[in-house]
Amino acid sequence: MAHKVALITGGVKRVGAAIARQLHAAGMNLVLHYRHSETAAHALQAELNNQRSESVLLLQADLGHTGKLMSMVRQIIDHYGRLDVLINNASSFYPTRIGKVGEKEWDELFESNLKAPFFLSQAAAPHLSKCHGCIINLVDIHAERPLKNYPVYSTTKAGLVMLTKALARELGPDVRVNAIAPGAILWPDNEMDDVSKQRIISNITLKRHGEPQDIAQAVLFLVRDGGYITGQVISVDGGRTLNQ
Repeated sequence: MAHKVALITGGVKRVGAAIARQLHAAGMNLVLHYRHSETAAHALQAELNNQRSESVLLLQADLGHTGKLMSMVRQIIDHYGRLDVLINNASSFYPTRIGKVGEKEWDELFESNLKAPFFLSQAAAPHLSKCHGCIINLVDIHAERPLKNYPVYSTTKAGLVMLTKALARELGPDVRVNAIAPGAILWPDNEMDDVSKQRIISNITLKRHGEPQDIAQAVLFLVRDGGYITGQVISVDGGRTLNQ
């Protein structure tokens, strides 16, 4: 893992930051993408560079501007000379109740959750191929079982599951492509009452929510140890999908 390079979109907060710390601890150099979280980005960069000098590069970008994705990848190659891992973690999540959905919401969710991962994967593919690298997409258990009041979000994640499988066929044998489907890992940034949280936990086989570290460890497994795995979706959900 030493000196290999991973690009993590949305990599400076929440699950993205946990993935960053896990891969960095395993010896990888990182490129952390962020959109608005500049303070968090520089704090995480300083933290990790204090552990290993010049091991983290920050890239600020709106991934919706697909024309800029090629230049993002070019910056990585100019800086590190290689790209081994792409983790499509950045995502938008909010309700879209039927009868109130406009094209703005549809376009925004598809742009963030499906269009950007496709075009970034396409831009990165030649460099990943040279290193026999891999792509990991962060999907959702609701790609398979839709979340009430989130029809557009659920559909984008279902599309990302299919994109994972399609890219695995297109980019093999040189690039492995897999996905991780988290369950209840972190509660949404908007307030959720305790009754709603308990209702979710009661439907989880392990009767507890997960931690960002659970996702980060699954990522590390696919990057480091999953050399004969491609086109697969690993659910990290405490058994929640068994009870839905």
